[in-house]
Amino acid sequence: MIAGEDSGDLLGADLIEALRARFPRASFVGVGGPRMRAAGFDAWHDVSELSVMGFAEVLRHLPRLLRLRTSLAQRLVALKPDVFIGIDAPDFNLGLEKKLKQAGIRTVHYVSPSVWAWRENRVEKIAQAVDCVLCLFPMEPAIYAKHGVNARFVGHPLADRFPLVPDREAARHALGLADGAHVLAVLPGSRLSEIRRLGAIFLDAARRVANDIPNLQIVIPAANARCRAAIDHLTRESGLVESALVLDGEAHRAMVASDVALLASGTAALEAMLAKRPMVVGYRIAPLTHALVKGLGMLKTHVYSLPNVLAGKTLVPELMQGDCTPAKLAQAVLHWFHHPGECEELGHEFERMHLALHAGGGAADSAARAIGQLLARPAQGSTPA
Repeated sequence: MIAGEDSGDLLGADLIEALRARFPRASFVGVGGPRMRAAGFDAWHDVSELSVMGFAEVLRHLPRLLRLRTSLAQRLVALKPDVFIGIDAPDFNLGLEKKLKQAGIRTVHYVSPSVWAWRENRVEKIAQAVDCVLCLFPMEPAIYAKHGVNARFVGHPLADRFPLVPDREAARHALGLADGAHVLAVLPGSRLSEIRRLGAIFLDAARRVANDIPNLQIVIPAANARCRAAIDHLTRESGLVESALVLDGEAHRAMVASDVALLASGTAALEAMLAKRPMVVGYRIAPLTHALVKGLGMLKTHVYSLPNVLAGKTLVPELMQGDCTPAKLAQAVLHWFHHPGECEELGHEFERMHLALHAGGGAADSAARAIGQLLARPAQGSTPA
């Protein structure tokens, strides 16, 4: 198994437990993090060695990453595992999976790349690399089926972690917030690069909302100590020290406790949907990157946030690139505060979407079942016993 970042480490840990229930004598090796190691994983390398993001950062680390991938391929071909499972990190894992598949090793890719959003032609390359794709979203297998790729919807792990009807009062009590307070959750990203790009904009927007909503309580979860230091600095710069509660982690609880969430596009939007909270989604990428993606026609979708993608329509406002300004973000947030009836309707829509993200049983169990079925078949290029 190879996980490429912290979210993959969590998926991997749950999957190890589910696979061990089916294969008690199984051993697990590869690249993982602390959660996978706690589940009995033998980590040859730590997940942090693969956690790079953005064109510049990837280019800087590319020689090291290529050497690591070559070394892992050689070690795994020599080991001949029953199955290789690449967890997300497609830029790293798919190339490795292709080499292993050619060597007759069964390969699984857990978490489909966003082929529904851009570069659907990647599916043909994925077909050359994997025996099975485990998809988190129900619309993904149909895309793979058009290209003859074995893909299974296993459900989204986050759908297992949120109750259908979250307890806002309990979340507020746990965070020390008053039951009747107006609460805005602000999530400018889980990476330092995102906080540097979006943090000041988001906090300026929160300050504008606070000017309109008396005694507004702002909660800002920080993914780690470095993010916490950056957010603390931004709250001082924005003059929000008195009204902002910066949390160590607790992103899920902060969303459940909130009335409205202001967040960066990405997994956080899905989490807010599962928390059944109205949200405003904002994001900016480097202007050159945005121009390239748009100019080359790589995008297939006109919506970006997962709630809107899953719904097939615009349920929550998305303010991207030049529209991601403090004034526009604040206006969109205030709309939710001033229209509670719309918030209630949105919550019911989110409940229906939550149910659609279950594939029957937990996601890890569904994934383990699909892997077990793959293991029951001869590996490509192998000779049946």
